[in-house]
Amino acid sequence: MVEQQELKPQEKLEVATLAEQTKPGLSFTPNVDIFETEKEIILLADVPGVKSDCLKIDLKDNILTLAGDVKQESINDAEDVLTEYQVGSYFRQFTLANMINQDKIVAELKHGVLRLTLPKVEKALPRKIRVQAA
Repeated sequence: MVEQQELKPQEKLEVATLAEQTKPGLSFTPNVDIFETEKEIILLADVPGVKSDCLKIDLKDNILTLAGDVKQESINDAEDVLTEYQVGSYFRQFTLANMINQDKIVAELKHGVLRLTLPKVEKALPRKIRVQAA
């Protein structure tokens, strides 16, 4: 008999930083999954509630910064009875190695998941070296 595992939502983690925030409200660290193939690195970041026009992806000095804002949804003529969903900002930074072709990074936001495709530069791609007989 296969044991069923209970699905448990992961709590949002508030950003733990020593830097001062410049805007009010909560800031969260998005959960990420990172995968690597021969040709690219794929980063998936959970940013539920962030719309593409509220998402900023910056790359400067090999630091990739993800920042996004979630705005409170409201329903006209309705009173809040229970609100468990916390709104605020998402923020996370990554240091990119020189093996990433920074000019060809692609970002896609779908169903609250940001997908960044980070292609490797040609010299970082693995290759086989053929040995010639003398």
